[in-house]
Parts: sequence; structure tokens; C-alpha cells
Amino acid sequence: MKKKIYHKAKPKNPFKKSKIISLGLMGSGLILIAFAVWPILSFDLLVAPRFARIVKPIAESEVIQPRIRGSFSNTFVSAARSIVEAQEEAPANSDQDFTKASIWFPKKPAVKIVQQTSGTYSLSIPKLKIKDAEITIGSDDLNKSLIQYGGTAYPGDYGNTVVFGHSVLPFFYNPKDYKTIFSFLPSLDEGDEIFVNYEGITYKYVVENMHVVDPSDVSILEQRFDDSYLSLITCVPPGTYEKRLWVYSRLQKI
Repeated sequence: MKKKIYHKAKPKNPFKKSKIISLGLMGSGLILIAFAVWPILSFDLLVAPRFARIVKPIAESEVIQPRIRGSFSNTFVSAARSIVEAQEEAPANSDQDFTKASIWFPKKPAVKIVQQTSGTYSLSIPKLKIKDAEITIGSDDLNKSLIQYGGTAYPGDYGNTVVFGHSVLPFFYNPKDYKTIFSFLPSLDEGDEIFVNYEGITYKYVVENMHVVDPSDVSILEQRFDDSYLSLITCVPPGTYEKRLWVYSRLQKI
């Protein structure tokens, strides 16, 4: 007669399932953190060193007096020179709304009096798949469009057209969403093309230089009248408002 052998059942571990869930949630959290932190670290370590080249400022004696074209008025020259440069820098405030272009350079607020017209025109950057993005003159809301900084030249005129665009972490990038539109601006290189359609005329600009500056560095907003320039500006590293990326381009014949 065979003996029956009874094995004592192992008690179920009520914590095993919850442990697996906890580890899963922890892993997901670490992945999300990595997605958020890596673009910032990679920008500081790999991308920012490309922009360490400083553009030699043009000497005042080298500046050619502007040859006024189109809607660019003489009022611009006198008003731009009257900007108060000694204004105290606004203190950093995490509650500031960085979708407002006017606070990006607190030492030099946009000059509204020299903008003789209001309206919109468009910008395209083939490399970034940005097509006919709207640029608003005389506005401040980066949620709704790109913004031409007040007191800067119009496209095609002698001077520096300065355009601001918002950026976020790259994996949220949508070239049609103005909250994310300049997220990949750091991926541009010298020689890349930027097209602007203003008053029915298409202008081609070619990137000459890219540089990262502090918000206190307002030199990138200054005007020089030896040629027609376009400056694109956004916040970096991606998803932060610590620095400003300056993409500097010059008008070329099409």
C-alpha cells in the first residue's frame, strides 16, 4: 500500500504583487525622469560647446548708415538709440510667464513706438519642417505665433530682424504648435536656409553663426546697418529658461 505524502502548501505572499507594481512604477518614473533630464544634460555637454564661438562686435566706426527701404522708417534709428540701457535687470521669478516675449531680455524691453505697422508675415525652415509659421508684429504672446521683437528692422530692410519663438523638451516637438516650434532650433548649422515671406516677397537668409547668451546680454538685439540680418531666438537648454540661443543669419539672393 502506497503511503500518501502531504506537502504543506506554501503561504501566498501578499506583498509580492504589490512589490512588482512598485518596481514597475519606480522604473516608469526613472524613465520619465531620464527623458526630462537627458535633453538638458546632452545640450550642456554635447550641443552648447558648438556655440562657444563669439561673434566679433562691429565697431561703431564700421557701421554704414542705413539706406532706408520699404516701410522701415527713419524714426527707427532715432528711437532705437534712445532706449534706456541702464535699466535695472528684473529679478528672476519662477512665476514669470515666459510665453510673453517682453520678459526674455529684462534689461532691454521691446520698443513699441518704432513699430510703424502691425500685422503678420511668415517664416519657413525646411530643415526643421517648419512651413509658413506666422510671425506677429506688435504682439507679445508666444502661445499664438512667433513674435518680431519691438524696435527691430523689418525683413529685407537694412538692420537686424529679431524673432522670438517658444521651445520645450524635444519629444513634445510639433512644428505647427507655437509652444514647441523652436525646440529643435539648436540642430541648425551654418549654411542652413531660412525663408521669410513679407509683404508678398520671399527673402532667403542663410545661417552664419549660433551662440548661447545670458538673458542679460542684450547685444544680440542691437542693430547694424551694413546688410539685412535675421536673428532667431529661443530659450535653452530645452525645457528651461536659463539661457538664450541666438541663430544669426544674413540675407542672400534667391
